[in-house]
Amino acid sequence: MIDVDDIIVNESTIIIDVLKIIDKSSKQLAIVVDENKKLLGTISDGDIRRAILNNISLKDTVKDIYFKTPTVANINDSRESIIHICTAKKIHQIPIVDDNSNIVGLEILDELISKESKANKVVLMVGGLGTRLKPLTNTTPKPMLHVGGKPILETIISKFANYGFVNIILCVNYKSEVIKDYFGDGSKLGVNIEYIFEEKRMGTAGALSLLVKKPSEPFFVMNGDLLTNVNFEHLLNFHLENNATSTMCVREYDFQVPFGVVALDDGKIKSIQEKPTHSFFVSAGIYMLSPSVLTDIPKDEFYDMPTFFEKMIELNQNIISFPIREYWLDIGRIEEFEKANSEYHEVF
Repeated sequence: MIDVDDIIVNESTIIIDVLKIIDKSSKQLAIVVDENKKLLGTISDGDIRRAILNNISLKDTVKDIYFKTPTVANINDSRESIIHICTAKKIHQIPIVDDNSNIVGLEILDELISKESKANKVVLMVGGLGTRLKPLTNTTPKPMLHVGGKPILETIISKFANYGFVNIILCVNYKSEVIKDYFGDGSKLGVNIEYIFEEKRMGTAGALSLLVKKPSEPFFVMNGDLLTNVNFEHLLNFHLENNATSTMCVREYDFQVPFGVVALDDGKIKSIQEKPTHSFFVSAGIYMLSPSVLTDIPKDEFYDMPTFFEKMIELNQNIISFPIREYWLDIGRIEEFEKANSEYHEVF
């Protein structure tokens, strides 16, 4: 049983402080208790992301957003009993309480069953031309440009491997031999790498129609020119908890209008707002998809992700968003490449 002293919070703890606790710990959640250490509930990364989407401030307390009826196990329950509870409820962590409902610890399903790696595949799109990064990409494919002393793609693969996702599929095209020569079968990084060659431009979704063996578990799709500290296990859990068919990672993008904005009503000025800032959620180029969606992707034609998600909306599928609050950088231009190199060692 794992000690929980480092993840104990109360109802008056503000959300941003809970985020710091969750990020610092490997337990993926915080436990809410009263002054006598009686369990009141739990709060997970997913709970906070849903709150962000509902415009709840990170400076608010957790009182209104934590889960108040968590599944628990008793300190006298057997290991087999706890595993059964977790698998039946489809949960990965379970608080352990005594007969007075006071928190005494935490059990984690993966550690109970000693699962070393996960079956979920990771499909990385690494075939782009990198036109905006010329002349750097004249001889080197963009994912192989060095940031922090190693290829961008190596950092991406290593991040997935750190969470147990070791089954990697690389969709290659431009200068694919450079990528294959460097990574081979992936064994040097402790992963298994397969390659899919795009004979023509297929788009992110279209390339999925080339998968030789269809995944049997939800799988990741990610652009190969991103650097991020996203917790990929949180993303998978969020996808499963919401019973989603497709999950799109989104990030908040602020746009400031460089002028005073005038509100008019029948020609009369009602208000003036000087250089207002508007916030939007934009696609982050990271997705979690269930295998069933592959039947809706046409074969042998260009099909991008926006078109795919529009199709999912049309089919009334359960598609959800996963807000990214961690470090994220799309390396599409020279200035972003330079920014990535300046920040790499501090972030990673």
